[in-house]
Amino acid sequence: MNPLDDQQQAARDWFEALRDRICAAFEAIEHEAGSDAAFAYTSWDRDTEDGPGGGGMRGQMNGTVFEKVGVNVSTVGGRFSPEFAASIPGAEADPSFFATGLSLVAHMANPHVPAVHMNTRFITTTKRWFGGGADLNPAIPCKQDTDAFHARLRAACAAHDPTFYPRFAKWAEEYFYLPHRGVSRGVGGIFYDHLEGHFDAHFAFTRDVGEAFLDVFPKLVRARMATPFTDEDMQRLLEFRGRYVEFNLLYDRGTLFGLKTGGNIDAILMSLPPLAKWA
Repeated sequence: MNPLDDQQQAARDWFEALRDRICAAFEAIEHEAGSDAAFAYTSWDRDTEDGPGGGGMRGQMNGTVFEKVGVNVSTVGGRFSPEFAASIPGAEADPSFFATGLSLVAHMANPHVPAVHMNTRFITTTKRWFGGGADLNPAIPCKQDTDAFHARLRAACAAHDPTFYPRFAKWAEEYFYLPHRGVSRGVGGIFYDHLEGHFDAHFAFTRDVGEAFLDVFPKLVRARMATPFTDEDMQRLLEFRGRYVEFNLLYDRGTLFGLKTGGNIDAILMSLPPLAKWA
């Protein structure tokens, strides 16, 4: 992989620093619950026909509160296949690419604690852009949690552009949807992509998305993690997870990008829950 330029290095450094803070926050919640669970980290390298193509670090924790949570950072580069390059902006004539990003999925043990997904990334072809977002995925929706999650993301967006939240919330509503079932994956959040042309401004926004997530989600977990639940609640959780699996395997862009660029299979599929059910 080619040496990183200043923008690429700055993005990589941010994603790795955010990963460390998120993992520490999640471990603290486990300790409050009386668990000694901690993240286990596995590094991986990506080999290409042209030589080393970067790699990443996969972090996973299985605990009392977080039944399974993965927090991954990858930094990779190389050349897209001709078929895949045709679908990537700026790669049609030159298939060279660089990508660095953080991807997080948390599946919770208590059905009243929402699952969550967050991803932010910086991609370079002949163009450069940021993308990402965060969305809440409760098996048993709670309006108070949904409102708090959206309010925090709305505030992060408003600090940068008054059009961001309505645009990106609508994008998330449309993106996190299972057309074959006619249902949403969760209760939404924000989704954005192809923010290009203003590196400093879009990097600042991407950082604030990460900060917003780190601020709001641990509060939601702490508020719900001791809520009593029934066997019926657990069945709802397992069936909801089945829908989550369907989306990630059929429609998720990150899954496709990872598989098409020779990413680490375990890291790509860490989003899948440990247990699920199809009725």
